[in-house]
Amino acid sequence: MGPTEVARTRLPTAFGAFELRAFKTASGFVHLALVAGDVGDGTPVLTRVHSECLTGDALGSLRCDCGVQLAAALKAIGAEGRGVLVYVTGHEGRGIGLVDKLRAYFEQDRGADTVDANLHLGLPVDGRDYGDAADVLKQLGVRSVRLITNNPRKVSGLRDAGVEVESVRGLAVAANGHTVRYLSTKRDRLGHGNPLGAPLVEVQSAAPDVSSLLGAPRPHDDRPYVVVKYAQSMDGRIATATGDSRWISSEEERAVSHALRARCDGIMVGVGTVLSDDPQLTVRLVPGPSPTRVVLDSTLRSPPPSRVFDGTAPTVVATTEGSDERRRADLRARDVAVRVVDAAPDGVDVRAALAMLRRAGLSSLLVEGGQRVITSLLRARCVDRVVVALAPIVLGKGVEGVGDLGIGRVADGISLTNRSVSIAGTDVLVACDVTGNGASTAAPGDAGERAGGARPG
Repeated sequence: MGPTEVARTRLPTAFGAFELRAFKTASGFVHLALVAGDVGDGTPVLTRVHSECLTGDALGSLRCDCGVQLAAALKAIGAEGRGVLVYVTGHEGRGIGLVDKLRAYFEQDRGADTVDANLHLGLPVDGRDYGDAADVLKQLGVRSVRLITNNPRKVSGLRDAGVEVESVRGLAVAANGHTVRYLSTKRDRLGHGNPLGAPLVEVQSAAPDVSSLLGAPRPHDDRPYVVVKYAQSMDGRIATATGDSRWISSEEERAVSHALRARCDGIMVGVGTVLSDDPQLTVRLVPGPSPTRVVLDSTLRSPPPSRVFDGTAPTVVATTEGSDERRRADLRARDVAVRVVDAAPDGVDVRAALAMLRRAGLSSLLVEGGQRVITSLLRARCVDRVVVALAPIVLGKGVEGVGDLGIGRVADGISLTNRSVSIAGTDVLVACDVTGNGASTAAPGDAGERAGGARPG
């Protein structure tokens, strides 16, 4: 007995309007079909069969890529104007159910990967069946699909159930720091196609793998793992003498920057960057989660209309006792987290700000500017990795990426090791670990100048 349609309605979404149809299947579950355009004309249909994931799809969990994949698939179907997304209930945790999935999370926290976690609990590695989903597609008149998936079992499952898979379209998303092992296990043990994104050689993928740039994140007890990232001209300028920095780097390099943002728990800039560039600091050029936005602003000079306060991602402002309490209240009323930390002679004490972020649960932090923030962090010996994009352009007089570090001898310079070199568009990306011991221990305060690198957006 095939599925029975039990409801039908129109569902407007951020990705376009869909016809939402609900089918009760022979197994007792109700599957949803989001349909765009005419899908019953016999030609292959752009299709996503999406397994239910409450934690990822609804609660925004960063332990998996499900929520991001759901949004990316709906975006692709909406853009084409014709296609189907079948939302398959009963597939929670690859078919083991919600409670057992949470029990498997506990096993993963103890060191098991997602495969061994299930096996330790006496559960199947993947207990999903795609027969009901295939029946829903047939009920919609779909006989041939262009399937959006990285999972070879979905391809074979639909084919075995009588649905022709005309082609497969991969759905790699930018990994975050919590999903790297999860996605690697999908690739290495379950045969998924490139879930981490394309290798970072010459970036052409919408989701480049930035593992080599990021290095090996190792959060500290008192601060996150800190990565400083900026783009500069071949003569070392992040902006012209007039302050213009749009755009020093190529679009491909900016996509890499957004993939780095997705990979980190937070992204930090100083108030000067907010005032001069009004960046949004979200992930938009690749499919991936946006990190928590962090602004160092000792006196709360950031204008309320600034895009970092637009509500599209969590935002934290680190300020000092010298800031106006009314401004703090105004920001908090907009669901911006305002945290008062210790002051340094010229602004926010960067060590205090990093300690606050670590206590808040951030284990990795990408710093995109400005010059004073980058300089302060380097002087305070609070940087673990530096990523510099070198653009093929010469600007002459302009703004440097790093200011005075108080270093008088070359021998006392900050040493950079574990080098990684990559190409993104027309730019060369160089990433190194920071291991030197010559930086001054002085730690100037917050950033009041321009963003470090390609203008943050």
